[in-house]
Amino acid sequence: MTKQSIQTTLTHSDYRPPAGFAAYPTAIHHASTVLFKDVASMRAGDWRNKTAYTYGLHGTPTTFTLEARLASIEGGAHCLLAPSGLAAISMILLALLKAGDDVLLPDNVYNPTRELGRWLASDFGITARFYDPLVGAGIAALLQPNTKLVWTEAPGSVSMEVPDLPAICAAAHDKGIPVALDNTWAAGLALRGFDVGADIVMQALTKYQSGGSDVLMGAVITRDAALNERIAMSHMRLGMGVGADDTYLVLRGLETMKLRFDAHDAAARRVAGWLKGRPEIAKVLHPAFEDCPGHDVWQRDFDGAGGLFSVVFDARYSGEQVDRFVDSLALFGIGYSWGGTHSLAVPYRMQGMRRDWPDAGALVRFNIGLEAPDDLIADIGQALGKL
Repeated sequence: MTKQSIQTTLTHSDYRPPAGFAAYPTAIHHASTVLFKDVASMRAGDWRNKTAYTYGLHGTPTTFTLEARLASIEGGAHCLLAPSGLAAISMILLALLKAGDDVLLPDNVYNPTRELGRWLASDFGITARFYDPLVGAGIAALLQPNTKLVWTEAPGSVSMEVPDLPAICAAAHDKGIPVALDNTWAAGLALRGFDVGADIVMQALTKYQSGGSDVLMGAVITRDAALNERIAMSHMRLGMGVGADDTYLVLRGLETMKLRFDAHDAAARRVAGWLKGRPEIAKVLHPAFEDCPGHDVWQRDFDGAGGLFSVVFDARYSGEQVDRFVDSLALFGIGYSWGGTHSLAVPYRMQGMRRDWPDAGALVRFNIGLEAPDDLIADIGQALGKL
């Protein structure tokens, strides 16, 4: 070989590692530029069907592996990754809606989704209407000729109502309208969205899939190839991409996700059951409990609950007193999200968030982590004493 300058030698190498290496972890492939064998290969590659690698934004072996595993968990055929759960939601809405269209959103929807709906209505000429999450088959009366998408969330991630997804999907499909499901709470473990009729399943991988409170990522999963291509075009036009290192962290978390989810579930039911007997608490909003709105639907369609639930304090306690309760917790961090190993608590003023919210007392949402339930109960008990 002709002698090269040291700079060229530093940049180019003939060395290739020997084939045959195998290990359990998925390899981390960093790439913006993807190299082609020749010009013909470059021109033949199609990023939309994932039969070729074309550019880092459209995927590497690392991201393709995570997408395939997530699709398998949900029973889907196609998956697209996004930089966050909200990015995944945005990608769906912008793929399926245009000026003049109408979208239905449940009134208990994730608040950033609510804000996104308002933005679409104010700046893009798209009507965003909010419906009672417990409407069930009654949603048929809300469907309009220009309704192009029905959004669902099961359950609402703060107020915990469980919608009748099969009834909502049947009504929407009768009019040829697709249904999207935010399935983050169940993570594809306690509920598989396609089994209850959803056409699109979205998850925030920030939660149980990662499990470490250290990754932001979202996923959109479909079965229908044409629907996937519409969303893939939105993915491309919006420049959605995820980093290889974050992808690896989610892949690593998937292997223990079911074990962690079940542990969160058992601990949360224990803590919620204890709270139910406290005189300071007016309501425990946990889908596995009989008095939670939509419990019968949860019992029919779900087989788990994870670690997230809410409580409503007795109305004799002011919002400031409930804030002091949260501040007094020692083992619970104050922060959004859930699904991590550490327990969290966040107070909400529901009267300013929801139409016709029935309760006067303040609401606190708990994420029960992987600490010992008895220690969490003791911590809540001492904080209640400071109300």
